[in-house]
Amino acid sequence: MLVSVPIVVILSFIIGFVGASRRCGFWGYFFASLLFTPLIGLILVLVSPNKNVDNNIHLK
Repeated sequence: MLVSVPIVVILSFIIGFVGASRRCGFWGYFFASLLFTPLIGLILVLVSPNKNVDNNIHLK
């Protein structure tokens, strides 16, 4: 039990670092991973768009 808490915090930190360039940023994904589970946080990171991607479609 005591070992699982640091593992969840470390995994959430890694997920936050991976999600730093995504829509919610480091803190959003870090806290989402802590609140839910690191697996859910990872899924959120994988399906979220990148901050630098322009999703607008320009019609001529």
